[in-house]
Amino acid sequence: MRVKGRAAGDDVPGRRPAGQSAGWDGMRLRRAAVRMVLCGMLMLRVSAAVSEPDDIRRDATVRAIERALPTVVNIATTRIVEYRDPYQDLFYQFYGRRAPVERREEPSSIGSGVLIDEEGYILTNFHVLRRASRVYVKLQDGRILEAEPLVYTPHKDVALLKVRAQPGERFPAIAFAADDDLILGETVIALGNPYGLGTSASRGILSSKARRPPVEGEPLGTQDWLQTDAGINPGNSGGPLINLRGELIGINVAVYRESQGMGVGFAIPVKQVNEALSEFFSPEVTRALWFGARVKGLHGPLVVVSVQPKSPAARAGLREGMEIETVNGRAVRGLVDFNRQITGAAEQPVRLGVREGRTRRTLEVRLVSFEELVQRRLGLRLLQLTPQVAAGFQVEPGEGMFVESVEPRGPADRAGVPARSLLVGVDGRSVGSLFQVVEVLMEKSPGDRVYLTLVVPRRLGQAFVEYRQVTVEVEVR
Repeated sequence: MRVKGRAAGDDVPGRRPAGQSAGWDGMRLRRAAVRMVLCGMLMLRVSAAVSEPDDIRRDATVRAIERALPTVVNIATTRIVEYRDPYQDLFYQFYGRRAPVERREEPSSIGSGVLIDEEGYILTNFHVLRRASRVYVKLQDGRILEAEPLVYTPHKDVALLKVRAQPGERFPAIAFAADDDLILGETVIALGNPYGLGTSASRGILSSKARRPPVEGEPLGTQDWLQTDAGINPGNSGGPLINLRGELIGINVAVYRESQGMGVGFAIPVKQVNEALSEFFSPEVTRALWFGARVKGLHGPLVVVSVQPKSPAARAGLREGMEIETVNGRAVRGLVDFNRQITGAAEQPVRLGVREGRTRRTLEVRLVSFEELVQRRLGLRLLQLTPQVAAGFQVEPGEGMFVESVEPRGPADRAGVPARSLLVGVDGRSVGSLFQVVEVLMEKSPGDRVYLTLVVPRRLGQAFVEYRQVTVEVEVR
């Protein structure tokens, strides 16, 4: 008996239609599974859109700010000032002498800075710290810590600080963009923490790159800086200018305003910042040791960018372009770590593991102390001026170097340099530190001449001392 409209056995559950293979069921099951997966993905998207309606606001600008913000600090400085009150004149009228002048600390200038290393090193502008007696930084978590100014370069307007923190304490550090990774017109963000009021962020575009090639020794100006239309107020000086990756591309420095025009902001380019850091984190600056090479790579890899002729680095075989991988067999994590390791054993030779192309080898270099270099080249022992010695020469500390002793029959002795005189110039350059003397000597070869400007005291009778300034020509050995 045949059922109307259906053949016997057609579409009966558990039975396969005649002529169809067992693969038919598998195909139907796979199609159903695909439909279920697609439906599930669609439902997840709809659910995410409903549960997170604010995602559209977290764009690239917001994400860049979130990445860089923990590294931005506020910088407050104080300086010592003399304070006089009306009672001092009254004291003079009654006692015939003035009361001691009271000294007070008062806020001097306030700006911003950015953490560049997990050990608490901070970059800011030199003009923010000028004439400061004490420096404090306010972190994003609200803590206020004292910081120590380490070194600065006025012609680049960059200064380096280090937070006085607990041993082993670590801080967030900003990422650096590549030196020349700048796109004209790209979105940039100026960050700061002005006046201790909290975070400030302004967005604009990169309006102009540096307009001229760098001139060695020349102070930087608007032609050397990055230009942006992002608002940079005075309190943002020293803060970072970042790209949409949250990477530092410059240090905010100034804003230019015409009386009727819009603000034009400027920032020190990251390339100039890296050059300053190569000088800051060098054995010459941190430990008064002559190495003779500049290395770049704050967070690695470490690349040699210049080598001074006849320096310890040059004699060891270090060349420009080499990559330094290890110090005494230990891997280096960046410029700060390299500087710490290479100066850790100043009296012993240091083994540097370097790579040049595909070739790896080990070089041995011995750093030379500044005292040893001056003694070796000139036969002099120089000391920093104390306030008492400076007062005896009627100068301020930092306005010369005291000649403590002269090596018998050494170069300086043969030229007539007297002991206990004051060295104030070398080859026409004013000197106030051993580093400034060594800067000249590092460029000299044996047999070259150097001109020392000295202030020589000569006693006239019992009560008078005459000070004569003389220039002496000394042959460098």
